Amino acid sequence: MNFDLFQTYDALIFDMDGTLVESGPLHEEAWTRTLKAFGLPIIKPMMRALCGVPTKETLEIIAQKTNTPLRVSVTEMNDFKETIAKSLMHDYVKPTPIADIARYFYGKKPMAVGTGAYTEEAKAILTICGLDHLFNAIVGADQVANPKPAPDVFLRGAELTGATPEKCAVFEDAELGLQAARAANMTAYDVHEHFGYVNEYFLD
Repeated sequence: MNFDLFQTYDALIFDMDGTLVESGPLHEEAWTRTLKAFGLPIIKPMMRALCGVPTKETLEIIAQKTNTPLRVSVTEMNDFKETIAKSLMHDYVKPTPIADIARYFYGKKPMAVGTGAYTEEAKAILTICGLDHLFNAIVGADQVANPKPAPDVFLRGAELTGATPEKCAVFEDAELGLQAARAANMTAYDVHEHFGYVNEYFLD
């Protein structure tokens, strides 16, 4: 992998799931169990399109788009899914080739993670993958007012690294995340397009 392309940026910001970490199988299993448990339909294209959206918002969107009433609160369903994910994460998650970029620039550039996951879960997954020490900041969806495709997580990441948004590069695998990066006036790199990496998450 050629790292010269990223030398000109003041800071690098990474999405986590499907970018730094191969966690698609983990989340697909957790989502499948959760949706079945609470009577919500599993529509693969919809789930893939919602990649990067926090759990509670995803549940609300699924219920609305499929006209399926929620049996319990999204908080209860979120807690159910998080419990499953936590119990399985050691068996499922591992770093992707994109993590080599973060390893290379460790100590050379400030870096942050901007994720649709909640901060506690993100830190746990990054720790399992041996990546947590690489970053100056880990910004989860619970730290900002608006999730992706809003630019909030990436703007907060830039703030915590001390870089201006225009001098940041963002690495993302999901369309909503790419939209968020562009909305933040950052250069967005689609990891599928630029590096050939595909997240194994609700593929047809």
